[in-house]
Amino acid sequence: MTSTVAPTSAVGHPPRRARRRHRVLIPLGLALLLIVATLVAHAVDQPDPTDPGFLSPVATGDDGGSRLAEALRGQGMTVRRETDTLRALLAARPGPATLFVPAPELVHPDTVAALDNLPAGSRLVLVDPSRRVLEGLGLPVTPGDRRWATRATSPDADGHPCALPEAARAGTAAADRQRYATPASWSSTSCYAGGVVRVAWRTEVVVIGAGDPFRNDRIDEYGNRALATGLLGGPRPLVWLDLDGPAPAPTFGDSSDGEPAWSPSPDGSAGPKGDGQPGSGGQPGRDGDRRDGGQPGDDRAGGPQPHQNPLWAAFPVWFWALLVQLALAGLLMVLWRARRLGPPVPEPLPVTVRSAETVLGRARLYRRAGARGPVAETLRAAALDRLLPRLNLPPDAPPAEVAARVAARTGLAPDRAAELLHGDEPATDQELLELARALDRLTRTVATRPDDHPTEGDPR
Repeated sequence: MTSTVAPTSAVGHPPRRARRRHRVLIPLGLALLLIVATLVAHAVDQPDPTDPGFLSPVATGDDGGSRLAEALRGQGMTVRRETDTLRALLAARPGPATLFVPAPELVHPDTVAALDNLPAGSRLVLVDPSRRVLEGLGLPVTPGDRRWATRATSPDADGHPCALPEAARAGTAAADRQRYATPASWSSTSCYAGGVVRVAWRTEVVVIGAGDPFRNDRIDEYGNRALATGLLGGPRPLVWLDLDGPAPAPTFGDSSDGEPAWSPSPDGSAGPKGDGQPGSGGQPGRDGDRRDGGQPGDDRAGGPQPHQNPLWAAFPVWFWALLVQLALAGLLMVLWRARRLGPPVPEPLPVTVRSAETVLGRARLYRRAGARGPVAETLRAAALDRLLPRLNLPPDAPPAEVAARVAARTGLAPDRAAELLHGDEPATDQELLELARALDRLTRTVATRPDDHPTEGDPR
């Protein structure tokens, strides 16, 4: 015998307001997820000036400046790396020099004002300085608009000719991120829509609003190499201030000839005045250490590099950002498949199966779930569907009347009949089995007509 399984009851649909809420929340959630993924990818891609190795002449990573240092040495320049601000100022003091500060935010506020205290003919190059640094120097330069990401533009992108020879020779370069402005009454040069500003201050100061032209991974794009080597190159020696973290507060003292003396050590003990000067007998600190055989001031003797995770360095940054986005997309797919957003819709089975297999499969599901209550309700509903037509009762007959008719037909007590048809939920599997057997006997007894033989069974 075969049967086709059809839905036994209709499932109510949720209110229209709930469906409209889903239609609004799902697109908003997807948009929010896309925005968050974009922000994470942008934050990962942007370098942090406070990280050790950022624009360092000895760092070979993407954010380092080793390729720029090699290019400057290839032009015959002297590149001196210093890791202390005041020592860098002393290194630039003998004559005109170029002082390169790639991370001005790491310079201690008490030392910022001394950055432009350089000999005549010197140049100070600052990368993306903040308002605090500019005000500490007293420069007539104020930060303007800041872009989401660095843009490669031509030197005269704002419609005004660029009077900076280094920028004019470089052409298009990635220097337009943080823009700067100067008062109209002040003599200054602005290029790349305000991304590069030169001010003739006590020392010639060049402010550039992006570090991309100096980075290892961007130096060969557009005219970045020409712009970086032009700003830092020339006949003057280069002093590269490479701070690996926020600089400590300097300790000043008095000396016999009026030169400032200080000690970069945390305990504040003042060292010899000659410390840090070329040719002096003192030990100049980390950059002048001869422990690895380097010469004082040589940027190749800079000490140990910060430890990096080899797995992180094995893949580019965009790979990790893409991996994060794929993980978020997978999580969204899991959530979407785990919870249906709409109401369940009953559908007939696409194939015809044997009724015995259907009953057995459903019984096993009920047993695994321990659903004795729903099973009892199903059995009682099936018994009532067979009893009511035999008793000439409508489907909405009161339970008391049904129990009375069954008791009169079978000889059971009305309370017993009511308990079988509308009783409590079975507490154990044994009680459920006894209920099923009792209902089966009850329906067989009522279904048998008085003139039928009792052993003929149910005339189904």
